[in-house]
Formats: sequence, C-alpha cells, structure tokens
Amino acid sequence: MAAVQLRRYRLAPGMSAQFAEQWQASVLPLRRRFGFRVDGWLVEGDDEFVWLLEHEDRARFAAADEAYYASAERRSFDPDPARLIVETRHDWVVPVH
Repeated sequence: MAAVQLRRYRLAPGMSAQFAEQWQASVLPLRRRFGFRVDGWLVEGDDEFVWLLEHEDRARFAAADEAYYASAERRSFDPDPARLIVETRHDWVVPVH
C-alpha cells in the first residue's frame, strides 16, 4: 500500500505566491525524480501551503525522503523555498473507502 503524508506549512506573511512559484520550480520536479507523487495547494486567504507526498510504500518512503534531502540538487536550491516556512506539520494519512 502506498504511503502518504499530508504536509502543512505555515508560511511567512504575504509569501504564499512566492513560495508556490519556487516550490513548483524546484521541489516538485525533484520530488518526482525521487519517485514521489505530489499534489500541492495554497489555502485561500491564509499563509498556508498543504501538500500530499506519496511513495509506493512506507519503508521506501523514508529512504527516498533521505536521498532527496541528501542530494546535491536539493542542497543547491537557490533560492530555497524552505526559507519561507515558519512552521511545519507532517501527518501520515490513509484512504477511507
């Protein structure tokens, strides 16, 4: 079964559009190269970004996540959209059928 995390980011005030643009240009394509399926949204009227990060299974999720953060591509993000994040929350979610 696929492993899915719901990630919520509280962003610096007024920086939502800039974060989304940089996230789409850097994080999104690199996450996909590391085998993740990704969907992200800005919360309308709020400085919050939410996204679903999915990998084929939970054991491989951790290894792929570590490889993503250790990659030269991730370390070279300039600008790094993470600088606009004030607070994070990551929760494992499961489908309800």
